[in-house]
Amino acid sequence: MDGKHIVMQAPANSGSYYYNYKGTFSTVLLAVVDAEYKFMYVDVGCNGRVSDGGVFNTCSLYEALESGTTKLPPAIPLPGQTQPVPHFFVADDAFAVRHYIMKPYPFKDQPAPNRIFNYRLSRARRIVENVFGVIANRFLVLRKPIIQNPQSTVNIVLAVCVLHNFLMSTQASWSSYLQPRLLDTENTDSHEVQSGTWREEGMPATNLLQLQRRPHPSSQNNTRDEFRAFFMSPQGEITWQYKHT
Repeated sequence: MDGKHIVMQAPANSGSYYYNYKGTFSTVLLAVVDAEYKFMYVDVGCNGRVSDGGVFNTCSLYEALESGTTKLPPAIPLPGQTQPVPHFFVADDAFAVRHYIMKPYPFKDQPAPNRIFNYRLSRARRIVENVFGVIANRFLVLRKPIIQNPQSTVNIVLAVCVLHNFLMSTQASWSSYLQPRLLDTENTDSHEVQSGTWREEGMPATNLLQLQRRPHPSSQNNTRDEFRAFFMSPQGEITWQYKHT
């Protein structure tokens, strides 16, 4: 799960309603993606003035998760463990930890097990980072402020997400859509991450902005600790994790 501010022309007579923390005007794209680099859920249209946590709190996914109507799989123990843990969405510091959202331990001065947990979580979160990088690379409308009214801007961003999924739906289409080395790859021998060309060309720094990162108090440390223990166990460890932390 991640979100980006989509910078647009200041709407007429809107005052500071769309004015974001970077001093530009934006609407927000909040998205959930799957392991195949496809959008599973998108919410577009929250005004850029809303705080980072407020963006998620205004979307329909938040309402469904809070009310329990999403029908997420039930909590189950990890292999070799006894404590059931919930399924969750992987996110970062733009989101507060909840029982259905997992983010890293604070990065400063963490012991080795916590750093390993963060490394494992970052491998999963790399997918959503790449999806945003791909759409910014392949749809040039996202590389400059969108000169449209707010509703047209929302429609353009939704169309980008639909077209991305369509182009990712068959091997014939995604092989031409995803140019060689566009995505991050992990070397199968060294497990070093080789940056995709979208990173080299750069995310449009002024037109596709990150949600603002702020520390959130964690009330769901138990689940995170369960995964930390699992990643340090014979059932859950991967041999190269120690070298990369």
